[in-house]
Amino acid sequence: MGTIERDLERLALQEQLLQLDRFDEATAWELGASIKALCEARKQAVTIEIRRAKETLFFYAMSGTTPNHAEWARRKRNTVDLLHRSSYSTGLAHAKDGSSLPLKTGVSLADYAEHGGSFPIRVKGVGCVGTVTVSGVPQREDHAIVVEALALLCGVALVDVALD
Repeated sequence: MGTIERDLERLALQEQLLQLDRFDEATAWELGASIKALCEARKQAVTIEIRRAKETLFFYAMSGTTPNHAEWARRKRNTVDLLHRSSYSTGLAHAKDGSSLPLKTGVSLADYAEHGGSFPIRVKGVGCVGTVTVSGVPQREDHAIVVEALALLCGVALVDVALD
């Protein structure tokens, strides 16, 4: 099995295990503050966006980011909103089959991005209720930051869900 296939299996496992018991403003704040602290400790400058449906509950652009990072976050989030799966998983699946989101769905690259960093927020027994998005470092790292923070919040050992 190749690297993309292994990653896709692991990404599916992440989306299965990283589900919350509840998601509200306090949960969004906790998740956003956790991502901010992780990135500050690593000296990584990222933009963080957390939404429930169409409502922004947390947004923070760290020193060293630009408005372009928020634009990338918007495009990645739109992809998750459309498909209810991580933007990284979407990109890898399309790379594997030689396709793309615009080819499969007709959406515009001006509004959608198949790059890692946005992840569906799922509540157990409910489904996808929002998104958490990071933009600012290479896409695999953007994705890994979100997974690490969600694993901590969900009480899932990072070793059980990390890609590497």
